[in-house]
Amino acid sequence: MSPYWSYYEPAKPKEVKNGLKAKSKRGCIGETWWSKRWVKTLESFNLGARLTRGKSYARKGQVISIDVNPGIVRARVQGTGSEPYDVVIKLKPLSDAEWDKAASTMASKAVFAARLLGGEMPQNIEEAFSESGLSLFPSKGRDLKTDCSCPDWSNPCKHIAAVYYLLAEQFDCDPFLIFKLRGRSKEQIMEAMRKMRSAEAVEEADGISRSSQDAREQFKPLEECLDCYWRGGGELDLLEINPRAPDVKGAVLERLGPSPFYIAGVNLAALLPKAYEKAGKAALQRATGETESKEMQ
Repeated sequence: MSPYWSYYEPAKPKEVKNGLKAKSKRGCIGETWWSKRWVKTLESFNLGARLTRGKSYARKGQVISIDVNPGIVRARVQGTGSEPYDVVIKLKPLSDAEWDKAASTMASKAVFAARLLGGEMPQNIEEAFSESGLSLFPSKGRDLKTDCSCPDWSNPCKHIAAVYYLLAEQFDCDPFLIFKLRGRSKEQIMEAMRKMRSAEAVEEADGISRSSQDAREQFKPLEECLDCYWRGGGELDLLEINPRAPDVKGAVLERLGPSPFYIAGVNLAALLPKAYEKAGKAALQRATGETESKEMQ
């Protein structure tokens, strides 16, 4: 073999001004569980050196732009060529019927609904999708269709890998981007969750109303019970009250959305969280008998 072909010095990419740079300078890229879940799919492709070079591109700022839309990510990456390469990553959006199934499952679980309405991504969110026979994240390599205008024969190439890594950090900042890629915006998800939770509340209220009617028919009128009205029944001994802080702060306010009332130009819903927090702390202190100083320790 000719010594000419025995060694190849990879060309350096052209420097980009104001490119998108990964926050991570070494080690893994992605901080939250959902961004790591995304990177796990990339690493399952066994890209080898291309994966390493893609991470290097992401850290150097070779990615010029990333645009996330339902079902597709478009990006521009500067490589060794004179013009940036066009990168396309496709992930099939869920249909309206599939989203309705997933949203119904999420809304039926109070913790899911509270965290999502609070702007958080529940760690077991995929359970809600799997119960509906769906998957939020790509589960295998062929779920993602990728293309790059570079001359590299391999797919995914290092330019696509760089975009994957930067997407992971964007998912860190905004977990709802993965929902957007699957076909629903944050606003659409919030609205669907509020409607479903409101519908459940109406059904619960109807059930309570019917139960109250049954109770009125079952028990004696008040005037026939005046002599024993203040006596506690045996059922009181079975009643346990264990107040605790909510799993998600301000979940009720998040569920209700903006208030129709404003104070000095500020929406009332933005002023209530601190009042709710103080009232909650005071209620817990009174119920448990603990002082504020003890609670803070």
